[in-house]
Amino acid sequence: MNMPELKAVVFDMDGTILNTEMLYPQVSTEILRRRGLCLTKELTDAMMGRPAPKAFQVMIDWHDLVDSIETLYQESEEIFADILETSLGLMPGFTELFKSILEAGYPIAVCTSARRDTAIDLLGRFNITPELQFVIGGDDVKHGKPDPEIYLTAADRLGLVPSEIVVFEDSQTGCKAAIDAGTYAIAVPGDHSREHGFEGAQFVADTLHDRRIYERLDLRSPI
Repeated sequence: MNMPELKAVVFDMDGTILNTEMLYPQVSTEILRRRGLCLTKELTDAMMGRPAPKAFQVMIDWHDLVDSIETLYQESEEIFADILETSLGLMPGFTELFKSILEAGYPIAVCTSARRDTAIDLLGRFNITPELQFVIGGDDVKHGKPDPEIYLTAADRLGLVPSEIVVFEDSQTGCKAAIDAGTYAIAVPGDHSREHGFEGAQFVADTLHDRRIYERLDLRSPI
């Protein structure tokens, strides 16, 4: 069986480019603490990878909260802003991989469950945004991950069929979206998602340093 020719790269953002997926539980923990409740791993997993409105609806249903989605979103933005000032960073291996992909001439885009304006702001702090073809946020699509719409939209904007696009995702929810869209999905779990199931992914990378990524994309290895 011939392997598809890969012509573009699309990254998820939270937990794949940025360490934000590890920061979000801190936000959820504080929101629930203020209400005398605790954040469990089960709830964290249920919320992970989903657009904020859906994630907060999960929280509301889980704990029978009386708060609206908008109330929780505004509260989370205030908490998150404080955390970002001291804790925002890039995931291990991203800088080296991103540089190698750019050198190889692949178009690069980002598809994230975060709002597009939030994503552009966060990525801009590391001068990533100018190198991207585009950013598609959770507010740009009708159906968020795990629905494949966001990756089908990316393929359309890139002018490619999905199988020509490699997607890097850290969560089960995101991987399902990429797989169902028909892309070449590579799972790159972090400590927050190593126990997730990634059935259908081409392979599960240890980190973004994984040599199999460089080999599959025929990239210059930084090592």
